Amino acid sequence: MRTLACLVLMTVAAGCGTQQQTAANDRDTMTQRQKDSVLAKSALPGARGVGMAMSASDSAKARQARLDSIGQP
Repeated sequence: MRTLACLVLMTVAAGCGTQQQTAANDRDTMTQRQKDSVLAKSALPGARGVGMAMSASDSAKARQARLDSIGQP
């Protein structure tokens, strides 16, 4: 009987831990793009490279959009 009570108590405790962890993850609302933008503006070593990579990505995305629009009537 005592073993069964301990098992039930541990199961309930494990279920509560999952809810707390999920609540902590919900607080992070910044997108990866926003995080990278903040990092690119910082004075950390390598931050300039992050900004340049974002610019290159934006340029490639804009070029692809232009190429995609050529084939559309």
